[in-house]
Amino acid sequence: MATGKINVSVENIFPLIKKFLYSDHEIFLRELVSNATDATLKLKHLTSIGEAKVEYGNPVIEVKVDKDNKKIHITDQGIGMTAEEVEKYINQVAFSGAEEFLEKYKDSAKDSGIIGHFGLGFYSAFMVAEKVEIITKSYKDEPAVHWVCDGSPEFTIEPADKQERGTEIILHIAEDSTEFLEEHRIRELLKKYNKFMPVPIKFGTRTETLPKPEDAGDDYKAETIEVDNIINNPNPAWTKQPTDLTDEDYKAFYHELYPMQFDEPLFNIHLNVDYPFNLTGILYFPKLSADLQVQKDKIQLYQNQVFVTDNVEGIVPEFLTMLRGVIDSPDIPLNVSRSYLQADGNVKKISNYITRKVADKLKSLFSENREDFEKKWNDIKIVLEYGMLSEPKFYEKAGAFSLYPTVQDKYYTLEELKETLKDNQTDKDGKLVLLYASDKDAQHSYIAEAEEKGYEVLLLDSPIVSHLIQKLEADNENLTFTRVDSDHIDNLIKKEDAQISKLSDEEKDKLKGVLEEIVPKATYTVQLEAMDSHAAPFRITQPEFMRRMKDMSKTGGGGMFGMGNFPEMYNLIVNTNHELTGTILNTEDKAQQEALVKQALDLAKLSQNLLKGEELTAFVKRSFELIK
Repeated sequence: MATGKINVSVENIFPLIKKFLYSDHEIFLRELVSNATDATLKLKHLTSIGEAKVEYGNPVIEVKVDKDNKKIHITDQGIGMTAEEVEKYINQVAFSGAEEFLEKYKDSAKDSGIIGHFGLGFYSAFMVAEKVEIITKSYKDEPAVHWVCDGSPEFTIEPADKQERGTEIILHIAEDSTEFLEEHRIRELLKKYNKFMPVPIKFGTRTETLPKPEDAGDDYKAETIEVDNIINNPNPAWTKQPTDLTDEDYKAFYHELYPMQFDEPLFNIHLNVDYPFNLTGILYFPKLSADLQVQKDKIQLYQNQVFVTDNVEGIVPEFLTMLRGVIDSPDIPLNVSRSYLQADGNVKKISNYITRKVADKLKSLFSENREDFEKKWNDIKIVLEYGMLSEPKFYEKAGAFSLYPTVQDKYYTLEELKETLKDNQTDKDGKLVLLYASDKDAQHSYIAEAEEKGYEVLLLDSPIVSHLIQKLEADNENLTFTRVDSDHIDNLIKKEDAQISKLSDEEKDKLKGVLEEIVPKATYTVQLEAMDSHAAPFRITQPEFMRRMKDMSKTGGGGMFGMGNFPEMYNLIVNTNHELTGTILNTEDKAQQEALVKQALDLAKLSQNLLKGEELTAFVKRSFELIK
């Protein structure tokens, strides 16, 4: 037996490893199982090129918990190590790496976990173990080796009698880490980090019932058999070619990723690129609610089928963090801090690639089956509208598939809208006016008036629409979006032919004076308009600019106006050609004149859903008096 001292100048390197490598000690299992996977895949490679003259077979990695003896065993059937290799990889390389790591990162290292950078994976074992053993036999014809280290720089190394190829690592779990001797805890970690690793991982056994033989009699008792419990799926859908997968395969994989999600995804995007970096993955569009309360952290990031994180900000453009799915890239460094990831050149390229790929897929879905795409539009529009606002590259491409539905459920692209509506909805100044509603029921009477004129009314009801239309107006000359309740219809799309007023200028001045005495000045600006005599006598509108600024401030970005507590300001549009207006003007009895104005104002407020509380109670009481 040989003993030795690991050649390090930092005597207390183990406490430092324990303290610095990870804030999260559970990572040790991921690291050790990853190492076992690497050892197995290396053997596969060496046998495939004829370098290793052994049978690859069907190797598995086994994890065993021995609670009574406070041990965890991790065994692989990979390439194994010779005594010389143990000396090189375990005693020298890893430790020089550890020193370099501590030197470079001792200030910032606590949270960043940059262990994978330095081949330090094996030493994460000392975060949970007071003593670690390695029993290993190389695929080369050399004796097996037994290495033991108790967390001081001293180690022992001696021959072992292990007959089968591969490596067994035995962790003697420390008192402060006994949670890892619970089977359910290890199962949970294997599921979290190793669920899709490319080599089968065995954890215990499970009982399987054998199928009933055809000639079995009535008294046949079902036979059971103990089989290895393989906890991972070594060939997940994203590692296959899209041509080999059906819609059902994609859906099944979605439920494998999210066992607690009972919804079906709307569609998926299969990513597969090998230049200028390697990346595979599948992204799913889930059904999204319109309130933007979206669960992020649903996309899982893998490196060579090893789970890294589900916090993918900076790797995936922000608007796509609302999607679900998997991204796997060997070019994304494993175990690094967020700030490191965001500064990494590859990561930025990956983010741009994903944006482009998603835009291309949406365009092809739109082109191949527009009807189906239209049906899904309301479930995906939040993601796409957010993308158009936040990612210039996506915005450039989105014009080809971004839709604008009407209140009658017709769908147009922006170019189609321009083409279809230009003859009817261009005003006298040559501006194309796109009318829209945000709530079909609340704005029903305004929509009806616009439709009577033969105008199309769009239904734009997402919370960020005011930001989006601001952008579209800035990028499209002579185009304006106007909400259908922001003025009288004749003012929304001003044509040359104005209505003639039945009232003289003198009568109009008198009427305005009467109204301004009764209608609250702080809330309403009275506007007299000559309109069709059948149009409503009183109509409340909210100017487009004011309301849009308020909406934008609610969802962030009200610009310099700081509109958080903006006063409620409305226009009261009074139709000078309506019979009621003439009656108000000609009523001598002041009390009756005031009652008429208040009743008409309350009716206008009611149609805008503005009549509430005490005012509503008084209005109902007064209305009953009128019909006695």
